[in-house]
Amino acid sequence: MAAPENSMRSDLGRVRGLGSARHGAGHWWAQRLTAVALVPLVLWFTASVIDLSGAGHGAVHAWLADPVVAVAVVVLLGTLFHHSQLGLQVVIEDYVHTEWVKISAIVLVKFGSIALATASVFAVLKIAFSG
Repeated sequence: MAAPENSMRSDLGRVRGLGSARHGAGHWWAQRLTAVALVPLVLWFTASVIDLSGAGHGAVHAWLADPVVAVAVVVLLGTLFHHSQLGLQVVIEDYVHTEWVKISAIVLVKFGSIALATASVFAVLKIAFSG
């Protein structure tokens, strides 16, 4: 069966029966969704930090111990680290051309993001549950 004339496939893709691998669409959407989620979260966090400027340690501790605030900060941290990992992965894929260096760098970024996110969330939860 011949491909229609208005097909988006290249000539070589039609010959081989291949097209887009479609693996990048999920990554692209994840980057866009995390970016959209970060806008209100970062605005809220920035406004909160500005509001807390000059406050003592106890006031900041009490603010972070509030369950709604703690959950929002955990969501902010998870979204932020996931978004940054996605962005760094794209930069590595685009600009690192030695395959083993590229794979090593991507793995390092992924594990680093997981480690930093875990430590950050642990710190927030420790404050939130310390009463």
